[in-house]
Amino acid sequence: MTHEGPSAHHAVAGKNKWSLIGPGIVVAATGVGAGDLVATLIAGSKFGYALLWAAIIGTLLKIALAEAVGRWTLAGEKTIFDGWSSLGKDFFGSRVNWAGLYFGIYVVVWGFVYGAAAMTSTALPLAAMFPVLDLKVWGVLSGLAGLTFVWFGGYGLFEKVMTLAVGVMFVTVIGLAVIVAPDIPRLLTGLWPTLPEGSAFYTMGLIGGVGGTITMAAYGYWLNAKGWRGPSWMAVMRLDNRVAYVVTGVFVVAMLIVGAELLHAAGIALQGGDRGLLDLSSVLEDRFGRPVSILFLVGFWATSFSSLLGVWQGVSLMFADFVAHVRGKSDDPAERGDKSRAFKLYALWLTFPPIALLFMERPFGLIVAYGVLGSLFMPFLAGTLLWLLNSKRLPPQWRSGWLSNLMLGAATALFCVLAAKELIGMF
Repeated sequence: MTHEGPSAHHAVAGKNKWSLIGPGIVVAATGVGAGDLVATLIAGSKFGYALLWAAIIGTLLKIALAEAVGRWTLAGEKTIFDGWSSLGKDFFGSRVNWAGLYFGIYVVVWGFVYGAAAMTSTALPLAAMFPVLDLKVWGVLSGLAGLTFVWFGGYGLFEKVMTLAVGVMFVTVIGLAVIVAPDIPRLLTGLWPTLPEGSAFYTMGLIGGVGGTITMAAYGYWLNAKGWRGPSWMAVMRLDNRVAYVVTGVFVVAMLIVGAELLHAAGIALQGGDRGLLDLSSVLEDRFGRPVSILFLVGFWATSFSSLLGVWQGVSLMFADFVAHVRGKSDDPAERGDKSRAFKLYALWLTFPPIALLFMERPFGLIVAYGVLGSLFMPFLAGTLLWLLNSKRLPPQWRSGWLSNLMLGAATALFCVLAAKELIGMF
């Protein structure tokens, strides 16, 4: 039985495709956080344009991963959790298998630590622009704003706000890339794959790191929230996904330009993590004046707050689906939507317990668990998609071809190496 919207065939055939684009922009806005921008800046500051090719390959890998999530959702008319639930046996007669068990532990630990990180990241530019309030107060207010928004606002309003945030990010990041005056011939040399000394793991991090982790799996939920159901929406989804990740690629290239032109030449080093963007704000103020610095801080805030909103909305939908499966009510749309109890419970979990972390040093054991579970998520996502999309769970015409399998296989291998590096570094 299909559940296609009444305008599905018209949308695919007509020229209104472009006006339908939305869920992909939401994924892009959520996936590109302040930490991603800093990682790209640092790559540019250390190696100039040498790793531009890696940023482009990373964009292509993310297009393939998000397309795989979208294809599973539309062709199978199932959520990603329906797929995970079909892998392996349930434990001891329960409705939770190994994939569900991993996701359940991951989403609880990850949400607790991520909530604090997202609130802090959103608070940093606000505290820099409006020092009348303490950083922690701005953090709490940011978390409460995100909670209120997803609790009362529907998907339509959410998508509009996220699209506006991408617009602000685009103007800010592209504007910066223009005013630092890129050396175009030198920029083009970065298209040829090279590995400067000491750049191997920066390169893999750049390929794998920008553009989302768990929120990539949320793409299918946003497709459903948009009303896209059934294979007739496949062409629109693919266009939506490509546009979104081309925008992400443009962000990455622009920040690489800023790192290469503004920081590499001057030998300026940034702090790691989100605070590196405050360092950049100071460099911009010294070089171009306070207005440019303020414009950048506004873009920094849009980047951080859109990631916060996307997680509060998208990962809460995933958690609601997980709970519906555990309770054996996965066929009931009311149990899986943004009005369900589980959705609201997880939004609360992302907001209130992490506030305690804002006021104390983060517990070492929790951070280790967060790092271990987080490093394993992308290999888990890529590997399970590779499995599901080559199985009889999908009609033959929608299973993966050689190119999709190549990209998903490469993504799985890359994320496994990055996970191993992270785990070795941790212990």
